Amino acid sequence: MKRTVPLLIASVTGFVLIVAYFIPYTESWGDEVLNWFDIVAAFAFVLGAGNLLKMHLKRISDQSPGWGYSAVTALAFLITLVVGLAKVGVPPSEKFPAFPWSGSYIHEGGAFWWIYQYMFLPLSATMFAMLAFYIASAAFRAFRAKNVEAIILLVTAFIVLLGRTYAGVVLTDGLPDSLSFLRLEQFTEDTIMNVFNLAGTRAIMIGIGLGIVSTSLKVLLGVDRSYLGSE
Repeated sequence: MKRTVPLLIASVTGFVLIVAYFIPYTESWGDEVLNWFDIVAAFAFVLGAGNLLKMHLKRISDQSPGWGYSAVTALAFLITLVVGLAKVGVPPSEKFPAFPWSGSYIHEGGAFWWIYQYMFLPLSATMFAMLAFYIASAAFRAFRAKNVEAIILLVTAFIVLLGRTYAGVVLTDGLPDSLSFLRLEQFTEDTIMNVFNLAGTRAIMIGIGLGIVSTSLKVLLGVDRSYLGSE
C-alpha cells in the first residue's frame, strides 16, 4: 500500500491533467485536481519546514562543522515565520477595518515586508554579484584556445562582446550601407544571435521537451519511482 497507492495517485493525476488540457469538456477535472494539489502542497510545506528545523537543530545540538550557519538559518526561519503569521506591523484591511489581522502580510511598512525588502533582497543581490566572478573564471578556462572548437567559441564570444559595446559600433561605423550587415552591432544581433545562437537554442529546447515527455511517461506509467524515496 505504501508504494501502490502513491503510484496510482500520481498516474491518475497526471493523465487527468493531460486529458483536461486537450479536451475542453474535462477542463473542470483539471481545475479540481489542481485544487487538491494546492491542499497537498500546503501539507508538504509544513513537513518541509519541520524537516528543515529537525536537520539544523540536530547539527546545532551535535556541534557539527558549520553549525553556526544552521543556527542562523533556523533563527531566520523562525523569525520570518512568526512575523509573517502574526502580521506584525500590518494595518487592517480597508474592507475589514474592524479586524486587526485582515491586512496583507506583505503590506508596505510591515515587519515581513521590511525583512524581504531590506534583508532578503540585498542578500540575493550580493549572492548574484558574487556569481559574476565565478562566471568570469569559468569563461577564462572555457575560452582557452586548445582546439578548433575552443578557438571558434573564443572568436565568437569576442565578436559578441565587442558588438555589444560602443567600441564595436565605432570600429565598423564607417562601412558603406551596402556592407551594413558587417557592422559589428548588426552582425552580432542579426547573424550570430538570431541565426546560429537561435538554432542551437531551439535544438536544446527540443531535446529538453523530448526529455520532459519521456520522463513524464516513465513517472505516469510507474517505471520511474524515484519520488517515492531511496527504498
